[in-house]
Amino acid sequence: MTTLTIAIIVVFVLGYACIALESVTKVNKAAIALLMFVGCWTLFMIDPGQYISTAIGDQTALAVSEVIEKHLGSTSTTLFFLMGAMTIVELVDQNGGFNFVRDTLQTKSKKALLWRIAFMTFILSAILDNLTTSIVMIMILRKLVSDKNDRLIYAALVVIAANSGGAFSPIGDVTTIMLWNKGLVTAAGVITEIFIPSLISMVVPAWILSLQLKGELTFTAKQAQTVQASLLTERQRKVIFFLGVGGLIFVPIFKSITHLPPFVGILLVLGILWTVTEIFYGNLKEKEEKGAMQKRVTNMLSRIDMSTILFFLGILMAVACLETIGVLTALGKGLDVAFEGNHYLVTGIIGVLSSIVDNVPLVAGCMGMYPVAAIGDMAVDGIFWQLLAYCAGVGGSMLIIGSAAGVVVMGLEKITFGWYMKKITWVAFVGYILGIISYWIIRTYLF
Repeated sequence: MTTLTIAIIVVFVLGYACIALESVTKVNKAAIALLMFVGCWTLFMIDPGQYISTAIGDQTALAVSEVIEKHLGSTSTTLFFLMGAMTIVELVDQNGGFNFVRDTLQTKSKKALLWRIAFMTFILSAILDNLTTSIVMIMILRKLVSDKNDRLIYAALVVIAANSGGAFSPIGDVTTIMLWNKGLVTAAGVITEIFIPSLISMVVPAWILSLQLKGELTFTAKQAQTVQASLLTERQRKVIFFLGVGGLIFVPIFKSITHLPPFVGILLVLGILWTVTEIFYGNLKEKEEKGAMQKRVTNMLSRIDMSTILFFLGILMAVACLETIGVLTALGKGLDVAFEGNHYLVTGIIGVLSSIVDNVPLVAGCMGMYPVAAIGDMAVDGIFWQLLAYCAGVGGSMLIIGSAAGVVVMGLEKITFGWYMKKITWVAFVGYILGIISYWIIRTYLF
């Protein structure tokens, strides 16, 4: 290993450490990720010839440019998908499309509410994404549960259910989106074979947590306030909801029919929804136009969390540099030798690591470590890639900082790291392990 390679690795590791310690450093992880991206590739340019055989003399700049553009093109497909999906969900939410969720959760029983929250979160996170679903569910919980201790248990279950629901859906989690965009898993494959393990990883913790809840709620869901969208009629709000959510469900079907990248399908849905909402708001009276502007797509675009998008750009491009210099391939071979090619152990460990550090760079690293094979466990929809989708998604539930859903719930409900680790970590771990065992049974005896 050359000195330059070691320097690139050091920059990446230091950046990774700063991202993991964001709560301590108080520096946004997007800023660190961008510095990692630029730092790694700047060091790479000192002597690109040792990594790219065509980087000689006058051809150096052209060769490096082609390599970077190739990785940037692959990364951009994920970024455009996320931007489109975030805009669609924001538009549906701002126009009262999620009011039905509140109505569905109406009950006085604490245990009944827990199971309704669990399954509703599980289903919604597969259709939308685990981060957005967590925000929606916590906002609803605040109106349904007044007792702080009870609400912490519900909130912890939201994290577990959101991560489990996102793992079996090609559009439910950023890591699954990455694997799907890269063609390592198919929508049909990940849904049919990861659904049962994901369901088990949610149901078992939900059952354990339900034992801690007894009695009835002090007030019912009928007291919850509905998200107001008075500028549109009830029928128009339903049209927006079904176009938005139905469109997200249609994206995998669109990909299988046209063979176009998933981000093209998400932009199709956004374009249709944008056109429909413009027509709806264009017919309003002049005095209503000011309020209408707040709920149009042009305003929704400004509400996208660009720091998240830039974080993914920085981290994925930094990982791409490690892939280019051959570090990830060497690491992948080392893991195979250490664990004798046991993909259940390798992915299981990756899942545990994803609860400590961000699962996005972990999955991006694995995508660079292992080549796709024509047949076997490393083929498209092979055991390794499907287990990676499950473990990276569900494993993040073991710590409150292990997933985007956990971090946002931690902030909204002021959950402490210590409380979650003491009360919830072992519960999530039990569900995680049982899910892996169920996947082994499915692959060994059913497929």
